[in-house]
Amino acid sequence: MKKILIIEDDEAISDALSLALEMEGYAVQPILKAKKCMETIKKFKPDLILLDLLLSGVDGRDVIRDIKKHKSFSAIPIILTSAHPTAKKVAKEMGVQGFIAKPFNLSELYRKVAFLTSRKKVLD
Repeated sequence: MKKILIIEDDEAISDALSLALEMEGYAVQPILKAKKCMETIKKFKPDLILLDLLLSGVDGRDVIRDIKKHKSFSAIPIILTSAHPTAKKVAKEMGVQGFIAKPFNLSELYRKVAFLTSRKKVLD
């Protein structure tokens, strides 16, 4: 079973994403506080991370930088999510593997998640 970490500070969105992905057969670990993400990545060992760009008190770009600077985490694909008009550009600049605009199109979410979790990951 592929594992997905959801880093989203809006509990309703986090719950909706969790439910949608669990119904598709994924193991999901949602966290509402970005401060816990590195610890959670280490314990949960996700195959994919869904990350909100604008988290309460934390910029998603900083989270991406933290993830990428750890050798054992840098291979984990990241899908950036946001309703912000420049978020798609930010996703490209940050070198993440995907972007999904809010509100979510579930077909697009399922397609991108399935594609990125089918890749072979290399983690220590």
